[in-house]
Amino acid sequence: MAASISIDEIIAQDREMHPNERTLPWEETRDGITVVVEPKPHWAEDMRVFRLDAREYCRYAEWAAYGGRARFYGHIDTSGDDLMMKARAMIAREIADGLWS
Repeated sequence: MAASISIDEIIAQDREMHPNERTLPWEETRDGITVVVEPKPHWAEDMRVFRLDAREYCRYAEWAAYGGRARFYGHIDTSGDDLMMKARAMIAREIADGLWS
């Protein structure tokens, strides 16, 4: 049975939600810096953003307020690209398992 929805369609549908209600990461660009926003887990105080091409992060509130001037901190094992690849792989597995139609 062929999948009737694509990974990009699922990501686009999630992006239509308010940021606090999204379940998948998304990209934002400000001041020439692209980050990936990690959705907020139920226990978190604030979302985090990870630089797309570096293992650095900051709080979403700081990113929203200061854009490219926000202070980023090193992260030992995650970049924005890593988050996007993991989300796409998860969706692909769910499509293959028939969870999306």
